[in-house]
Amino acid sequence: MQSIHFVFAAALLMQLLPHARAYATEQEKKASHFNDQAGASITSDLLTLNQAILLALESNPELRSAQQSVDIANGVREQAGAFPNPEISVLKEGLQKSTSTQTIQLSQTLELGGKRQARINVAEQERQLATNHVTISRAELRAEVVAAYLEALNASERANLVSASLELGQKASNAAAKRLLAGKISPLEQKRSDIAEANVRLEFVQANVELKHARRRLAALLGRSGDLTETLVMPEFELAEIPSLHDLKARLDTSPQLRQARNQIAREEAQLKLERALQMPDVTVVIGNKKDGETGRSQNVVGISVPLPLFNRNQGNVLSALNRVEKAKTTVEIEYLRMSQQLADAYERAQVSGRQISAIRQDILPAAQAAFDAAVKGFELGKFNFLDVLDAQRTLFQSRTQYLRAVSDRYRSIAEMQRYVSVEGIESGENFFLNGRNKK
Repeated sequence: MQSIHFVFAAALLMQLLPHARAYATEQEKKASHFNDQAGASITSDLLTLNQAILLALESNPELRSAQQSVDIANGVREQAGAFPNPEISVLKEGLQKSTSTQTIQLSQTLELGGKRQARINVAEQERQLATNHVTISRAELRAEVVAAYLEALNASERANLVSASLELGQKASNAAAKRLLAGKISPLEQKRSDIAEANVRLEFVQANVELKHARRRLAALLGRSGDLTETLVMPEFELAEIPSLHDLKARLDTSPQLRQARNQIAREEAQLKLERALQMPDVTVVIGNKKDGETGRSQNVVGISVPLPLFNRNQGNVLSALNRVEKAKTTVEIEYLRMSQQLADAYERAQVSGRQISAIRQDILPAAQAAFDAAVKGFELGKFNFLDVLDAQRTLFQSRTQYLRAVSDRYRSIAEMQRYVSVEGIESGENFFLNGRNKK
């Protein structure tokens, strides 16, 4: 017959079982109820993934800085179209009024060779580069928020799992101590329980430190200097088939990164035209009036000045501009190869994580739950000790952690692909590849 301590410990352990079984159900309810509020202002203590993306797009200082670069480029464009200012000069020869000569001149530089239009074209390309940089920054920010959100979510769930493990470890140690006093177990088994609890306690401290770091990283992306106050929610999604890698690579031509690289070519070509236009000397026209103080006669002055391009023909800048054009064309090739490789890697990770999610859902999690239930039942019947139950629980929690990691890898891989591939709904936070649907 089991002792009263044995029965008491079993009762404590059974209190943890409903919590373990209801864990996934609670997360699904949270996601189902709050995912449809992605575009609304956050008034609750929950923060969904879509809400985090929208907050980052509104408040991230780096994105705001990229948008301010467009305003700077607009000012440069306006200045590029300005004409040279005329100059007025007054010359006086002699100090005595009766013998002095005074000349008033108005000079105007006339730009030749299409310099003004060439400047405007360069400024237009600079503005286009700044605009494209905003698009790239938005895509990269979205990918970073997805990664940081899921990292923080995984760290939070890991901390919860370790906390539950610590609770069970403490119960195991207390029960082992009581059973040792009752003569049911040996001191060695009691020591093993104490060691198991100490290891879980170390994991608990480490998990909470990692959780704080992850939440601070996410808060920084949202434009906050402190920690997050909201609770994160596991995104709900359905595993949809990802388009083939061949189809995805075909979309790279419309990627913002390649558009940016091609615009850089256009910018360097516009700069080359400007440098060539600068080889043409400008003409300065001078008109004025000269008055002789002694005779009182006035006469008009007309002149023209043209620099002689004997030594400086801007040849060095033209050569540099030619080489920059060639470099920009090479950069397009480098960028395409880099994106193709990263797109293929992300695609493979998404495929692997999808298979992992299916396997964990269908096989691993049910088996781990069944093993835990069997360990608890065996403990009630006196067939297993607490360490057996602790091992079964640890296996169950590790399986859940593995599942969360696989979901995180799936989301991160798809977010990585969305850095380069133009996808419908990327600005609104919708996920084309995941085929996610918010249940209402």
